[in-house]
Amino acid sequence: MTLKIADPVKLDLDKKNELFEDTHANKVFEVECLNLWYGQNQALKDVNLTINEKQVTAIIGPSGCGKSTFLKTLNRMVELTPNVRTDGEIIYHHVNVFDPSVNLVELRSAIGMVFQNPNPFAKSIFDNVAFGPRIHGVKNKFKLREIVEKSLKQVALWDEVKDRLNDNALGLSGGQQQRLCIARCLAVGPEVILMDEPTSALDPVSTAKIEELIGELKEHYSIVVVTHNMQQAARISDNTAFFLHGEVIEYDRTDRVFSLPSDPRTKDYVSGRFG
Repeated sequence: MTLKIADPVKLDLDKKNELFEDTHANKVFEVECLNLWYGQNQALKDVNLTINEKQVTAIIGPSGCGKSTFLKTLNRMVELTPNVRTDGEIIYHHVNVFDPSVNLVELRSAIGMVFQNPNPFAKSIFDNVAFGPRIHGVKNKFKLREIVEKSLKQVALWDEVKDRLNDNALGLSGGQQQRLCIARCLAVGPEVILMDEPTSALDPVSTAKIEELIGELKEHYSIVVVTHNMQQAARISDNTAFFLHGEVIEYDRTDRVFSLPSDPRTKDYVSGRFG
């Protein structure tokens, strides 16, 4: 999905991510000198990193280190919190997402969000998935059914719910509800999926299903996952960024971060010495 603004801000291609750059991958985001404040409290400090297309990027770090703040900044959902101020750039397809001409509805459709706790609407399973397409003007009932079926199949939920699409979504199990929320995200055709600890409220079986699903979805989507679970990050991600006190301490291929970190603070964190 291409964002349309009057005067796109172009990325300075001479600037390189000092921490990590995979020259063989296309970039979906280039984050340049990103700072963020909640009032007087600075939550992100000079964050510079790239996020690759059709890969899973994990964001790890202790509580309060800026992981979720960074995630919600990528589609500007962080601005729903009062007294937020940012500077720097997040370049998405050669467009700075902070440009005042960027349409936030369009941006958040292209960059979808899945939250920590499943949050289905108190509507039918069908209406949950059809909600976004309807907002975007899809009225044809056959087209809506097609979108709902495709989205539910993508999250391996169709066979479980196809005979009860009119049932209230709140009657689903926690794991099913989270997969429904992912289907609701997919229904508007995003390119990027942001996931904020998507399995922290789930049992181990449901967690395994979500992790398997993430592996399948990255064939078609770019995924950024915040997780406290370092074993999960090691299992599902291609690249991992370690945040500490609002800064990116290390960003590299996941196998390197966990087996041969370059910063002693990363080594201490992934080995369980703090956090």
